Amino acid sequence: MFKGAIVAIVTPIKNYKIDYESYKKLIDFQIKNKTNGILTAGCTGEPATLNYDEHKELIKFTVEYVDKKVPVIAGTGSNNTKEAIELTEFAEKVGADGALLITPYYNKPTQKGLYLHYKEIAKSVSIPLILYNVPSRTGVSISPEVVAELSEIKNIVGIKEASGSLDQVSKILTLVKRDDFVVLSGDDSLTLPIIAVGGKGVVSVASNIVPLDVSQMVEYALNGDFEKARKIHLKLFPIFKILFIETNPIPVKTCLSLMGMISPEWRLPLCGPSEENIENIKKTIKEYGLI
Repeated sequence: MFKGAIVAIVTPIKNYKIDYESYKKLIDFQIKNKTNGILTAGCTGEPATLNYDEHKELIKFTVEYVDKKVPVIAGTGSNNTKEAIELTEFAEKVGADGALLITPYYNKPTQKGLYLHYKEIAKSVSIPLILYNVPSRTGVSISPEVVAELSEIKNIVGIKEASGSLDQVSKILTLVKRDDFVVLSGDDSLTLPIIAVGGKGVVSVASNIVPLDVSQMVEYALNGDFEKARKIHLKLFPIFKILFIETNPIPVKTCLSLMGMISPEWRLPLCGPSEENIENIKKTIKEYGLI
C-alpha cells in the first residue's frame, strides 16, 4: 500500500486558523496529478504548531475528504509515548490507512527507549505503522539494528528515512528480513538513489508543487527505467534544493502562495522567508514553469 510518491502535504493557514477550503484544493490537485498517497500532519504540515484538537480534526477531515481515493497516512508521533498512542488510536478510529511516527524529539531516548516506544504504540493499534527517522529535527537516530528488530512486529511495516545516509538505508535493507517492509526516502533529492538500493518511494515535500513529475520519476525508477527517472531527477533537482533554502515548510508554502494556491501564512515560531530567498524561490519556480 505504501509505495510510490506520497506527498507530505502542507497545512494552509489563514488568519491563524486552518484554511480547509484551500486544503481541499490542495488535496484535489494531488489526486488529479497521480500522487500515490497523502501524509497529513507530517513535519511539512506543521503539527508542532497545531493544538491537540486541531491535529485530530485535520486527520479526520483528510480521511473523510480523500474518501479512499488514495491512502491517507496520519502523522501521529510525539516525544510522549502516551500522547502518540492516543493520536494513533484516534487515526485508526477515523479510518486512516496508516500512521507515521517520528522518533521522539528533545528527550533523546536510548536505542532501548526507542524500541520500547514503538513497541507500545504498535500494541495499541492494528493499523500499519511507519517509523520516521529524521535526526536533524529530533536529535536522535534510530539504528538499523533497532529498525530490524521493530520490523518483526507485524503492524510496523516500514520506515521513512531522512538521515541523509545511503549507508543507513543499505544497512536497514540488509538487516530486515521481511519482504513487505518498505523503506521510503524522506529526502526528495535522495529518492532516486534510495530506490536504486531497494527503497519503494518517497514521502515528498516537492510533491506539494510538482506532484506529477515526482510521481513519474518514482514510477520509472520502481519499474527499472533509471534513464528516464534520472532525467526527471535532474530536472527536479533545483526544486529539491530550493525547498530547503530555509526551514521546511517555509519555502514550499512560499511556492504555493506564489502559485496562487494558499495564503502565505505560518504559525510562529515559523515565519516567512527573507526577501533574498523569496527572490531565489520565485526565480527557481519561474524557470521551472510553475509561475
